[in-house]
Amino acid sequence: MANSSIREEGIQRLTHKDLSASDQYFIATYFIKNDIRDFAAKYAKGKLLDVGCGNKPYTPYFEKIVDEYIGCDIVQSSEGVVDYICPANQLCFADISFDTIFSSQVLEHVADTKGVIGEAYRVLKKDGYAIFTVPFSWELHEEPHDYFRFTKYGLKALFEEQGFEVVSIKANGGKWAAIFQLWLNVLFSTRKYKTLRSRIIKWFFVRLRFIVLYNKFSIWLDKRFFDDIFTLNYLVVAKK
Repeated sequence: MANSSIREEGIQRLTHKDLSASDQYFIATYFIKNDIRDFAAKYAKGKLLDVGCGNKPYTPYFEKIVDEYIGCDIVQSSEGVVDYICPANQLCFADISFDTIFSSQVLEHVADTKGVIGEAYRVLKKDGYAIFTVPFSWELHEEPHDYFRFTKYGLKALFEEQGFEVVSIKANGGKWAAIFQLWLNVLFSTRKYKTLRSRIIKWFFVRLRFIVLYNKFSIWLDKRFFDDIFTLNYLVVAKK
């Protein structure tokens, strides 16, 4: 996010919608949305800045909790809802301007990771909270601007180095959710090739709707035998 000239304007971004169990990304979305909603209710307040807001897909989880919801991004989003255009590591706001900082799945796309967290600390008021979600395991995306994956120990070190007190780091689902979601991604990636295997996958998972059973079973299994040694994403809450 350091240079808007090399970012695609109006890029198609996530919008807020409840994905059905027949969607490829149902597992990942299920866990991250539930965690964002729960942590928003617990920690969000006052004037909020959404860093790398895109189409502001999580606004419904904050709008009844915060007084003002402002979004910034490096380029305008596909739905044109970005309020301020600026890099995440060079925010165009004065010191101590916000009560809450929120950023979802953005940190991996910025080469200057420490700069992003440092800027969040700068514009946050004392006793304010920063709520970030970041990936631990996912395929390359939005290339070539995909730089990092994070462990919970690395996240703790990054936030504390910038002056934050880390309140919580929560895995968005455990190893079973991660394994089932990533395997589904691998299977569906073959659909772009016109092969017999891709046609079989489409017929079995989509036409026969086996994907619904697959998704629901994976969530049940993950909750029943939860183990966060492996996860899809982490949600970090840090206090200034």
